[in-house]
Amino acid sequence: MKHRLRQLFSFILKPLESGKVGPSYKDSHRTVLKLVGVLFLVLATVSIGALVYTGKVGALIPALVFLGVGGTCLVVGALGSDVAVSKMWGNR
Repeated sequence: MKHRLRQLFSFILKPLESGKVGPSYKDSHRTVLKLVGVLFLVLATVSIGALVYTGKVGALIPALVFLGVGGTCLVVGALGSDVAVSKMWGNR
């Protein structure tokens, strides 16, 4: 199952998985990345709720941005290698 999901999201994972693991990488970074992804998905849900409640199309932009960032964080946190997680955090 994980292999199929990695193939499905390869357009996100491939650019992030080239290189080496950064020197400051910790296992907790993956957990925090997943948590940040969930928080962004909650923000996306609130934005979509505001879009439905108000009917204003302006709420669509934050909903799409939050959905994209949250989804990317969850994909990299759940399916990505240590290199991908390290690149999401920065290699400093």
